[in-house]
Amino acid sequence: MSTKHEKILQYIESLPIGEKISVRQIAKEMQVSEGTAYRAIKEAENRSLVSSIERVGTIRIEKKKKENIERLTFAEIVNIVDGQVLGGKAGLHKTLNKFVIGAMQLEDMMRYTDPGSLLIVGNRFKAHHNALKTGAAVLITGGFDTTEENKRLADELELPIISSSYDTFTVATMINRAIYDQLIKKDILLIEDIYVRLEDTAKLNVGQSVADFHALNAHTTHGAFPVVSKNNKLVGIVTAKDVIGKDENELIDKVMTKQPISVSMKTSVASAGHRMVWEGIDLLPVVDDDGYLQGVISRQDVLKALQTSQHQPQHGETIDDIVKSEMKVLGEEEVIVEFTVTPQMTNQYGAISYGAFTTLLTEVGLIALKRRKRGDAVVENIATHYIKPIQMDNVLKVVPHILDMSRKFVKMDFDVYHEEALVGKAMATFQLLDR
Repeated sequence: MSTKHEKILQYIESLPIGEKISVRQIAKEMQVSEGTAYRAIKEAENRSLVSSIERVGTIRIEKKKKENIERLTFAEIVNIVDGQVLGGKAGLHKTLNKFVIGAMQLEDMMRYTDPGSLLIVGNRFKAHHNALKTGAAVLITGGFDTTEENKRLADELELPIISSSYDTFTVATMINRAIYDQLIKKDILLIEDIYVRLEDTAKLNVGQSVADFHALNAHTTHGAFPVVSKNNKLVGIVTAKDVIGKDENELIDKVMTKQPISVSMKTSVASAGHRMVWEGIDLLPVVDDDGYLQGVISRQDVLKALQTSQHQPQHGETIDDIVKSEMKVLGEEEVIVEFTVTPQMTNQYGAISYGAFTTLLTEVGLIALKRRKRGDAVVENIATHYIKPIQMDNVLKVVPHILDMSRKFVKMDFDVYHEEALVGKAMATFQLLDR
């Protein structure tokens, strides 16, 4: 049975794109308290079903598919540039194909302005009017206004006119950065991309018995099941180990593990995989913010997803990608990695940042383990020491040394040199992943 929270989310999702909603309206329509309505609207915003804009309100927007995630809505543009909507509020849910900087003659500007694009320009009223007529939205920089005629036209065509106090260069940089961030997100696999949905999930209720576990186990061949209350809230997890030697009539809630580890839809698959390895578990329940079961994810699901993702084209570079691109393995027998410190890897003082340095050492350690044919691993802890400042454009040589290796753990230290001088040291412990 659906909860009030779930019913409100279903109602919001059923609203037409572009519809304006409010806490009071939802509370009245669904006959719930304003607090319950507010929490559901916030959850809808997290799920990209609605967008809240200052001085405009909350509007229903189309949830973007992963392949179109880099296409921003005009509502998102307003929030990115701290803008004010002067007209065309009904079109805020629409997405833009591209943006055009209007630093040219009017005729040339219009040649580049297509339907669905965004013209970024100052207080050039004729350009605003022509862009709207072409089917493009307008972003006015410098905090300028536009004419009342243009505002009426924007309302009529449902094409937003947005005003921002930032200059053209800053606005374009902010939008570019937002698109770039979206591209990186597009490459990151989340639990919502691969989980087994609730309707396909085998589960047990608190009132059931060990005999029910055995019956479900025989039917599905699964070795673990989430345990839920009557209203589908996650209360525990039960595995084959928990029921060994237990009486068939004993209730599940007496043998299950209470308050089990769980993940949300927005947890990354890599993070979930690491958690499963560290905790030694094969099944993770997927829950919403209120603890209601949404589905499950298994270790096999995670491994399959991570193997597939390695073959996907990458669009956005993270700091990890930048660090890896500057690494060159020199040694044949002994691993030696040459590395150049680029400006993107430095802190405000021009020295290598802690994040870039630890990423470098982690990657070098993984290369050394692969040379020893030890497969994949994750860093459990790392301690770094700077002996001399490591500056921008320094060319480093990193030499790893394996100190101790067991079936599950590897201890390793690192020497970091610049022009034959020792500039850094580190000690790390890696946990080996089961193949």
